[in-house]
Amino acid sequence: MAVRILSLASLFLFWICAAVLMDDPSVLPQPWALAGPFAASFASGELPYHLAMTLWRVVWAFFLAMSIGIAIGYVMGRFPAIDRWLDPWLVVFLNLPALVLIVLCYLWIGLNDVAAITAVVLNKIPNVATVVREGARALDPQLSAMAQVFRMRTLARLRHVVLPQLAPFIVAAARSGIAVIWKIVLVVEFLGRSNGVGFQIHLYFQQFDVAMVLVYSLSFIAVMLAVEWLFLQPVERSVRRWRSA
Repeated sequence: MAVRILSLASLFLFWICAAVLMDDPSVLPQPWALAGPFAASFASGELPYHLAMTLWRVVWAFFLAMSIGIAIGYVMGRFPAIDRWLDPWLVVFLNLPALVLIVLCYLWIGLNDVAAITAVVLNKIPNVATVVREGARALDPQLSAMAQVFRMRTLARLRHVVLPQLAPFIVAAARSGIAVIWKIVLVVEFLGRSNGVGFQIHLYFQQFDVAMVLVYSLSFIAVMLAVEWLFLQPVERSVRRWRSA
């Protein structure tokens, strides 16, 4: 924890030095200059509302992308015939720019949350499927044979044999996924929503208000860091514990 605090402190020190060298608060204000705009936006309820809307989209997109991606990746990793069939699709979607999918979803579905979340999910599913597919390919056949010998039921085998081996891959996909998903959500909101952090950044960008752009950006980064440190990293340590036991 001390190392993380020192690392963040060095980042703020770099920011302060850059602001001094820039010597133009309208381009790069000092960190403490954001306290007033942050307090005013928070007190008005504007900041919590837009943070909540973005977080709601992130949670839905993350849940759907992980669920569908894990299922597709596991099937592709365990069944070579399906893998050969779906691999070209995976390559296409991995290389399809996020902006293209966002624009197409808005054109086809409309400027609504269904289109926004669909675009984010379609962008993230291929990454999750790719990681989980490698985990499914690496499953220990001896453990599977042991489960078969002991006539374990399907659900029991999935819980006690398959999931512990896949867990590190799932967590890796989740950690990279949450970082990518919230960034894409901001782009989705920037382009076609009427609320959320991305929408507010677009609004203040049009007003050339760097301070408020930084307030909204840093506020949501703080939320995502809290998710990473308080949830994802403890889960990762937990799922890796059995390997060292």
